[in-house]
Amino acid sequence: MADSPYPELKKSHVPERVGRPYADYKPPPSAPVWAVISGFGSYHVLVAALELGVFDTLSDRGAHPGIPPEVTAPELAQELEVSAPHLEALLDSLAVLGLLERVGGRYALNDTAARYLTTDGAASMASLVPVAPGPLGNWSHLADTIRAGRPADPIDDNPADFYRPLVEGTFATMLRAATRADLQVRYSAMTAPKVLDLGAGGAPWAIAILKACPAATAIVNDLDGVIEVARRTTAEHGVAERCQFRPGDFHTIEIEPEAYDIAVLGHVCRTEGPDGTRRLIARAHEALRPEGRLLLADYFIAPEPQWSPHSVLMAMTMMASTVHGFPIAAAQVATWLQDAGFESLRLIEPIGHQYLYTATKPRNLQQTKEGE
Repeated sequence: MADSPYPELKKSHVPERVGRPYADYKPPPSAPVWAVISGFGSYHVLVAALELGVFDTLSDRGAHPGIPPEVTAPELAQELEVSAPHLEALLDSLAVLGLLERVGGRYALNDTAARYLTTDGAASMASLVPVAPGPLGNWSHLADTIRAGRPADPIDDNPADFYRPLVEGTFATMLRAATRADLQVRYSAMTAPKVLDLGAGGAPWAIAILKACPAATAIVNDLDGVIEVARRTTAEHGVAERCQFRPGDFHTIEIEPEAYDIAVLGHVCRTEGPDGTRRLIARAHEALRPEGRLLLADYFIAPEPQWSPHSVLMAMTMMASTVHGFPIAAAQVATWLQDAGFESLRLIEPIGHQYLYTATKPRNLQQTKEGE
């Protein structure tokens, strides 16, 4: 009996593998779809754990990374005053997600949980997790937002209530990015820079620069209700006496022309739309002295969006909750900076997924001629 003319198909394309003989097709895995479906539940597992105090309690019990797990679900449930079987299901879910260690029914923090999910972690995101997605109801109506071109319940109607917890939650990460940026930006080499921080939130950029430059001063701007966060954080870091706080809309507040050495637009542009972003860049250019520098930080999208998934999803978060929120492409921003008159553009990544454009205002042409 003659063999098949294509014997190699028998090895990988048999009925047991694809359901029919010699079909030159293998279905793709459904794992990406299930990952998205389970993402909703995974997020709420983490939020519930933070709300219950799971990570901080494990830390207080000495269940630290590198130490054999000693805490059981019933022991932890008694301390947290919750149902032991339900807590065990939550703890097992956290272990599956890579956010806890589990060995023989006992639990401990892993390195990720200790660093990011305890209140006093080195880079704590504990206060960020609940607020990072924005109002959860807006996600349920995302299709309606895309149909209408605006969210049904935009945070623009009451921005301070949204941005205040958000800037508090992001402060630690942004301060780390601003501090690490000095390795490449070298603002610490400046003697006494005058800083303009527009939409400062908790003022991480102003704080980083003021701490690196003991003679620096800063104008710190944000909305009423949000700027109080900056007042508190600058005081906590010992630089408040070198700050002047200027509440109000950064599109309309008074800004002195050619008075600043550094202007900061830190994670505000993706909420403003293209027109709003161009206006902010123009205001920064006008405010800077010749040879002054603009620091524009945001989640920039790469030429191929799949190269920057974090930035793409952060842009979608803004679009789901704000009237003007939009994806902000790196190439797009470079064009706007050049159109506004900036030169010497650099794009750096101080820490993972945190991007920063630096751009310089040219020397005044008249000054250049006089110098010659």
